[in-house]
Amino acid sequence: MILEVAVLNIKEGLSSEFESNFQKAQRIISSMKGYISHELKKCVEKKDKYILLVNWETIEDHEIGFRRSNEYQEWKDLLHHFYEPFPIVEHYK
Repeated sequence: MILEVAVLNIKEGLSSEFESNFQKAQRIISSMKGYISHELKKCVEKKDKYILLVNWETIEDHEIGFRRSNEYQEWKDLLHHFYEPFPIVEHYK
C-alpha cells in the first residue's frame, strides 16, 4: 500500500467552495482502480490549509491510472483552481 500525501493551500476565502467541490471530487477518486481510502483534514492553525491523504494499492495506480485518466480531467476542473501554490505530492510506504 502507498500513502499519497498532499498539503493543500487554498486561496484565501475560498475554503467553503473548495470543500463543496471536494465533496463531488471525492466520488471520482474513490471510483478509481487501486484506490483504497482517503481523508481530507482541515488545519487547525491556518484556516485555508488542508492535508489530503490517499491510500493506493500501488504508486502506479495513482500516477498512471488516476493522473492519466479522463476522470482526472474532471478532478482538475473541480479542484486545481483553488490551490496557491500548487501542492507538492509525495508518496510513503
